[in-house]
Amino acid sequence: MSGTDAPLTGPVVRPRRLRTTPAMRRMVAETRLDPAELILPAFVREGLDEPAPIASMPGVVQHTRDTLKKAAAEAVDAGVGGIMLFGVPEEHKKDAVGSAGTDPDGILQVALRDVRAEVGDDLVVMSDVCLDETTDHGHCGVLDAAGRVDNDATLARYAGMAVVQADAGAHVLGPSGMMDGQIAVIREALDRAGHQDTAVLAYTVKYASAFFGPFREAINSSLQGDRKTYQQDAPNAREALRELSLDLAEGADMVMVKPALPYLDVVRRVADEADVPVAAYQISGEFAMVEAAAERGWVDRDAAMMETLTGIRRAGARLILTYWAIEAARKLRG
Repeated sequence: MSGTDAPLTGPVVRPRRLRTTPAMRRMVAETRLDPAELILPAFVREGLDEPAPIASMPGVVQHTRDTLKKAAAEAVDAGVGGIMLFGVPEEHKKDAVGSAGTDPDGILQVALRDVRAEVGDDLVVMSDVCLDETTDHGHCGVLDAAGRVDNDATLARYAGMAVVQADAGAHVLGPSGMMDGQIAVIREALDRAGHQDTAVLAYTVKYASAFFGPFREAINSSLQGDRKTYQQDAPNAREALRELSLDLAEGADMVMVKPALPYLDVVRRVADEADVPVAAYQISGEFAMVEAAAERGWVDRDAAMMETLTGIRRAGARLILTYWAIEAARKLRG
C-alpha cells in the first residue's frame, strides 16, 4: 500500500506549529508586557553632589535631585507608567520618630516637588510612606519602651507623612510598613486634608524576606535585628488573603505583593480575589541575583530580565515595580 493510500488515523496535533517563527510566537502570546505597566523605584539622597552607585545593585544609584529629575524624564520618554520615590536623609537628621518623613522640606517631599515640576502628570508619581529611611533604629515604625514597634503610634506618623507627601504632589502613596489599620488611617487623613484624588497603593502582602538585603544598602538603613513581627511569614499564603480583605475594606485603590518571584503563587491568589489593580515588586535581591549571574556569564542578562518580568505578569500582576523599568520599556517599544 502506498503512502497516499494509507488509512487516515485522525489529525496529528502539533502545538509546535504555533512556535515556528518569532512573528507567530508574538501573535499568539498569551501574556503581554506593556511599558505603561512598569514602575521605576528610585532613590534620592540628601546632600549628594553626584549620583552614588549602589554596590549590590549594579547600574542603580542613589540620585541627586538633578539626576532624579533626569531619570523621571527618561521614564516618560520610555513610556514607563510610574516612578516610586524613596528619600534618604542625611544621617544626622534621622531620629527615633522619623521626623524627616513629616518635614515639608524633608528630602522625599522636596524630591516629589522636583519630579512633579519636571514631568507634571505625564508620569504617575508615587512615594513611599514608611519610617525605615528616616529613623535612627531603621524600623518601619515608632518603638515603645521595650523596643517593639508600636502599631498605633506609628499610624499617627503615617497620617502626617501621607498628608505632606500629597501636599508635595504625589499622585499615589505606597504605605509599606505593614501596620494594622494603616490604609484606613491614611485614607481618612488624606480626605480630611482635601486630597480625595490621591490614590493609595497598599503594600498588602509584604514578606519578611532575605531578598531585601541590597535595598537596605540603597536607603542607608540603620536597622538592627529584623522585621518579622510585622512583616509576613514566608510559609503563610492564606494570611495574604486576610490582609487583602482588610486593605480593600479600608479603601485601598491598588494592592501589592512584595517580593514577587518567590511569591508568584501569592500574586496569583491575590489577583484572583482582588477587584482592584494588583502590583508586584521585583525587589532588590531579585534584581541583584540576575545581575550577578549575568556578570559571571551564567545567564543571558536581557533574556532573564524579560523572562522574570513576563513571569510576574503571567502570575496576575497588572503593575510591576522593577529597577529595569526604563530598560525593559525601551526593549518592549523596540
